[in-house]
Amino acid sequence: MAVGDVETAAPLLPPPASALADEPSAGPPPDDRLGIGYLIFFTLGAGFLLPWNAFITAVDYFDFLYPGAPVDRVFSISYMGRAGLYGAFDVTVAATALCGVADALVQGGVIGFAGELPERYMQAVVAGTAASGVLVSALRVFTKALYPQDANGLRQSAILYFVAGIVLMVICIVCYNVADRLPVVIYYKNMKKRAQKAEVGGGMTGPAWRSTLWSIVGTVKWYGIGVALIYAVTLSIFPGYITEDVHSEALGDWYPIILITAYNVFDLVGKALPAVYLLQNGSAAIAGSFARLLFYPLFYGCLHGPSFFRTEIPVTVLTCLLGLTNGYLTSVLMILAPKAVPIHHSETAGIVIVLFLVVGLVIGSIVAWFWVI
Repeated sequence: MAVGDVETAAPLLPPPASALADEPSAGPPPDDRLGIGYLIFFTLGAGFLLPWNAFITAVDYFDFLYPGAPVDRVFSISYMGRAGLYGAFDVTVAATALCGVADALVQGGVIGFAGELPERYMQAVVAGTAASGVLVSALRVFTKALYPQDANGLRQSAILYFVAGIVLMVICIVCYNVADRLPVVIYYKNMKKRAQKAEVGGGMTGPAWRSTLWSIVGTVKWYGIGVALIYAVTLSIFPGYITEDVHSEALGDWYPIILITAYNVFDLVGKALPAVYLLQNGSAAIAGSFARLLFYPLFYGCLHGPSFFRTEIPVTVLTCLLGLTNGYLTSVLMILAPKAVPIHHSETAGIVIVLFLVVGLVIGSIVAWFWVI
């Protein structure tokens, strides 16, 4: 699959630019031997969402510490940069907010970085974000099952859980420092430099750069709107609704952990699918992001609909579909967007898409509170 083979079936989206065909080249790109580059970008994708996933997956522990507090909804808001409640909970919420700030910085850089490379590396980053959720879910299930289900056991399992997360973050730091030295990264960075030098005047003044920036935004805006809508829908339902509003007498406090794990597994499946089949029609992917609005009445039916819909099976199936569609559509749009502009603007396009993503997260965090009303 060539990097520039992106089709658009409707005038909704501008025709994409070929990232490789129009730029000067110094020979064929080097091979990613043993898939090391793919693995590094996969690890980086897992790393920047690891703290967030760690907080929300330990919902049973935080519910024990702060009974009665809407933990996941407050975490979602604080992750967007808002303040917490009081006392020790305030410190926890502040830590979540700090993770949100750090994630915003790292995520924009990593996605912009991957946007300059062939599409498989963007797919690796996006799949890594989903793998992060699966990893911390599996880790939480393991640590929770390892210790007795009492106050001390819950505390010990949480300590082991967060220590393992810290070790994984250290591995990500090492990977980030190795990434710049990969031959494939050096090749495409040199290609970007040649393209920049070939630009009129060898550079751009402030007004010219602003004009170029708005042109990039105009080119990728529908991709960005699709991504924003995907995450607005997802975050308004997951994790708040799933961990706070639905309950199971049979599964008890295992129920939210099982639902979070189910979401994360299917999110990973969705984000891995583009490696097998990548939908090249950006307009269809954007239409799919709008179709996800149907999750609202469906999940509402699980609270107030017929008795069957208020059981574990419909909630679990819908949660799996929420994860699957979130993963696949996010991957498709994040891969296509940077390839819609010339290679020397791919990093900027990636950062613009991340800004749209953050807007979607903010909207979703706020809408999540309407389930409480």
